Amino acid sequence: QLQLVESGGGLVQPGGSLRLSCAASGFSLDYYTIGWFRQAPGKEREGVSCIGGSDGSTSYANSVQGRFTISRDNAKNTVYLQMNNLQPEDTAVYYCSATGPSGSYDYWGQGSQVTVSA
Repeated sequence: QLQLVESGGGLVQPGGSLRLSCAASGFSLDYYTIGWFRQAPGKEREGVSCIGGSDGSTSYANSVQGRFTISRDNAKNTVYLQMNNLQPEDTAVYYCSATGPSGSYDYWGQGSQVTVSA
């Protein structure tokens, strides 16, 4: 059974850092595009970053460019999202997702809460 589990969220002060992990079971992450998304209260879910399965190419939302870094450890079957210089507007539940055969994000983790507050 394909499963994604996020971890690493928490409460951090503005300017602080967190690293989110997305651990996969039931499949090998290195063959899939993995995306990080977030949803803040009262807002729609938005894409944050993704990493390609075939070539490892990465992309970022403008709002996190230069602050967040996505990476993959194939040996651990885990994708990470390093988040630096966090700001209150980064507060959200963060989800990782993997693309299915159709190329759409079909598989989702349960989410990890990130709260940035003084």
